[in-house]
Amino acid sequence: MNIMDFLSEDSIIVDLKAQNKKDAIIELIEHLKTTKKVKKTDEIVEVVLEREKLGSTGIGQGVAIPHGKTDVLNEQVGVLGISKKGLEFNSLDGEPVYIVFLLVGPVEVTGQHLKALSRISRLFKDKFLRQAIKNAETKEEIVKIIQQEDAY
Repeated sequence: MNIMDFLSEDSIIVDLKAQNKKDAIIELIEHLKTTKKVKKTDEIVEVVLEREKLGSTGIGQGVAIPHGKTDVLNEQVGVLGISKKGLEFNSLDGEPVYIVFLLVGPVEVTGQHLKALSRISRLFKDKFLRQAIKNAETKEEIVKIIQQEDAY
């Protein structure tokens, strides 16, 4: 499974405006609506925020992977946001988050959802890749970085 299987170039925000977890989640999901990847955002926001109540998906090292499953989607979709200033996400390490990769999918694809989360997590373990994505100025640069990593 490749990251670009569920992330498209138009689902990348290179300058996330949000300054906290809730606003970042809403901004990312609203962006999916503008790209026509989702129609109903309220339920998706609710599902992802409910998941956050179980424990922060701010996994540390400047990365958060909020996620959820809902019956308003037919396929798994991702949206990636880069915060240049960093945002408060209640991360496990207490540090600000600069890279937020939100993943949502249909309820019935649990195995695929877990594989996608695992793939995203492995991608961001590499500190050089995290820095390259954080420093990227365009969506095209980010796609190229991820495609190079997907090739391995």
